[in-house]
Amino acid sequence: MSGFFHGRTVFITGASRGIGKEIALKLAKEGANIVVAAKTAIPNLKLAGTIYTAAEEIEKSGGKALPLVLDVRDETNVKDCVNIAVEHFGGIDILINNASAISLTGTEKLDMKRYDLMHSINTRGTFLMSKMCIPHLRKGKNPHILNLSPSLLMDKHWFAPHVGYTMAKFGMSMCVLGMHEELRPDGIAVNALWPKTAIWTAAMEMLTAGKGKGGTRSPLIVADAAYAILSKDSKKYTGNFAIDEDILKEEGVKDFDKYAMVPNVPLVPDFFIPGGKYDKRWSTNK
Repeated sequence: MSGFFHGRTVFITGASRGIGKEIALKLAKEGANIVVAAKTAIPNLKLAGTIYTAAEEIEKSGGKALPLVLDVRDETNVKDCVNIAVEHFGGIDILINNASAISLTGTEKLDMKRYDLMHSINTRGTFLMSKMCIPHLRKGKNPHILNLSPSLLMDKHWFAPHVGYTMAKFGMSMCVLGMHEELRPDGIAVNALWPKTAIWTAAMEMLTAGKGKGGTRSPLIVADAAYAILSKDSKKYTGNFAIDEDILKEEGVKDFDKYAMVPNVPLVPDFFIPGGKYDKRWSTNK
């Protein structure tokens, strides 16, 4: 087994399923060490996949896996998991902040328990994970922090439908904005990656009762884009808010039909993508 990521240690939050697991499998094919960090240790009837099933897939793909039960809201738990990962693999080279919570709810209907959950996982969890990993990333090989979060588009139509969620998700992006410059002297890259279209995951399947596959893409497109970003020189490529399709076009990819879950169906733009449905719903004339 050989490749750019052979022997590199990648800590991925929310890696038991979806985009996080797809990125893990992509890197595992080159022999990466993957810390599969997520809350799901027991099978969920509504959402398939646990840290242990993901770890099994990763090792079958050629990587080494360390499944850890992680709640990014718990400072002690985060610190312990980071220490266990470092002890097990000898360090950390890459941190991927993928864990996230979502509630597409207006202000009056959003209960504060759900608001706190989104902010404690998305913004606080990303900050905490980064804080705990930075000392180890300084010693890493071509170290990267990659947040799965959107560009900071300060227009009202990104906030009006679900201001609580937008604030929490943009908090992850603000970590990129600040930390990339803070950590530039250490040679640690900090970037954001966001999908141009809706991505078909187990969570998406549950939210749409299995009816939303048309117009979505496979999480493989995000994994391919993440691979491209993490392959770049950490001292040169930092502070970017990348879109998966744009990154892959820069890499010379021309065939995007292979990522479509249902062929020949118009793709649905993701949230926070100019020209998407919220551009039309929340016009500047409102």
